[in-house]
Amino acid sequence: MSKSGILTSSLAKKYWMALSGLFLITFLIGHLLGNLQLITKTGEEGRRAFNEYAYFMGHNIFIKVLAYVTYISILAHAFLGLFLAVKNKQARPQSYAYNKPSANSGAASRYMAILGTAILIFICTHMANFWYKQKVAETVPLHTKSVMRSEKQQNPMTGEMVESNIRINYLLTTKGEYVPYTIKEMNQNMYFNPQTGQAVTGKDTALFDVKEVTHLYDKNTGLQVGEGYKDLHTVVMNFFGQSEQGKPTNEYALWAVIGYVVSMFVLMFHLWHGFASAFQSLGLNHRKYNGLISFVGKAFAIVVPLLFAIIPVIIYLNR
Repeated sequence: MSKSGILTSSLAKKYWMALSGLFLITFLIGHLLGNLQLITKTGEEGRRAFNEYAYFMGHNIFIKVLAYVTYISILAHAFLGLFLAVKNKQARPQSYAYNKPSANSGAASRYMAILGTAILIFICTHMANFWYKQKVAETVPLHTKSVMRSEKQQNPMTGEMVESNIRINYLLTTKGEYVPYTIKEMNQNMYFNPQTGQAVTGKDTALFDVKEVTHLYDKNTGLQVGEGYKDLHTVVMNFFGQSEQGKPTNEYALWAVIGYVVSMFVLMFHLWHGFASAFQSLGLNHRKYNGLISFVGKAFAIVVPLLFAIIPVIIYLNR
């Protein structure tokens, strides 16, 4: 068989589909471990851990290469699946006079193309809700922490001691530091910024400039202080119904949770047949190991989608 035949034959397409499927299975494991931080860690610790994880996934060169491989694998897997489904249909244009599919294959096997298409639709909407906002629209806010504080300071104009309640927003930088980002006087008294000596009135006064979305620069010196994390944690929490960092919650949060859970059950059925089928397509099945492969595949098909589905449910119930 020629090299072009190896790459374009139906058998070769089954090989590529199996390989892309197994690669996406490994991606699911890594993605799940990162997402579990949304429910295993709470408060500021959980928010920081998840945003640091998201930053690492977007900036590590090895992970970035894997991300592009993942995008290509998703498209290739979907295209090859639909292509093979159409080819199989064309090879048998007329149904047998007596046809009982359930006697020869399971439901997951018979509806792989439909299940795969549903998963592809979910992936597109999922990326639109999170990946697009972070990477393209750049609407994800910076990771800040708000602290209320009462201070007494001397009014340089009158010498009088003035007590003020102030709110300081700290921004988490990639250096692992919380730096004062904005300050706001919360009552009628005047608060004097110790860095400039100027009075702060009832609006947020920025101590730093943010350029290029996440880069933090000192207003006085113009020097870069550090880079901030995007607060993807808050975006996810708001999307699934929690009001975090004063951001409005998604009014359709319940439907978002239901849609996500249904999609994970679709993924479960897809993996139920797909895991073992990939080994078979690659010729790696063996009487001695088929039972183990089938058990691991079915366990994976249940546990991984179930854990994914639990995450938005817990977020919504804890709102």
